Amino acid sequence: MIIFPAIDLKDGKCVRLKLGDMDQATVFNDDPGAQAKSFQDQGFEWLHVVDLDGAFAGETRNGEAVDAILASTTNPVQLGGGIRTLEHVDNWLTKGVVRVILGTVALREPELVKEACRRFPDRIAVGIDAKGGKVAVEGWAETSELTVVELAKQFEDAGVAAIIYTDIDRDGVLKGLNIESTLELADAVSIPIIASGGLADIKDIERLVLPDCDILEGAISGRALYDGRLDPAEALDLIRKSRESLA
Repeated sequence: MIIFPAIDLKDGKCVRLKLGDMDQATVFNDDPGAQAKSFQDQGFEWLHVVDLDGAFAGETRNGEAVDAILASTTNPVQLGGGIRTLEHVDNWLTKGVVRVILGTVALREPELVKEACRRFPDRIAVGIDAKGGKVAVEGWAETSELTVVELAKQFEDAGVAAIIYTDIDRDGVLKGLNIESTLELADAVSIPIIASGGLADIKDIERLVLPDCDILEGAISGRALYDGRLDPAEALDLIRKSRESLA
């Protein structure tokens, strides 16, 4: 189980949204690089970064902030938001991003995702964001008629490294992860699943280390880390003890 601390970028700053609404953004840090280093110093092993402006624009809008993050941490970084072409993918992987997340294009151009997986093995993740159980795209501004499982199954044999499943209805409101829906997705495909949206406190971590969640690769934590509801040391210690018990 990996906890991925999240840095969401808007206007070059670290923010958290409420229910995916760009008008409900809270700024937590003006320095993304410093935030990335802080997460590494706290003991986290990965970093989850999203260019929110890029997700809406369909192209990178916070490139300088991402560059600053890459320069400030040695932790592997997975990046999403506005990455819509193979050239975009190649650019970020060349710059040092370990895993690129493709979201909107996964729905609009699934063949592009499959080609990216062929060109860059084990370095492509698919971001599936759900609103009311249906896939949302364009920075969550549009909802499709496709279900999460239907979209995920399109990539079953494509070589996708992971699926990041976000329940928008819980994102940024600290209601707790939607474990039930996340496990349903994990049971439906063989691709590793990362849970996202709503992680609230240590109770979510306690739930994630139960045996039925062993099928998950990890979970993303945002607002709970920024506002102190989740203590990094306590969370990481719980996960370490869980790993030791399985060894």
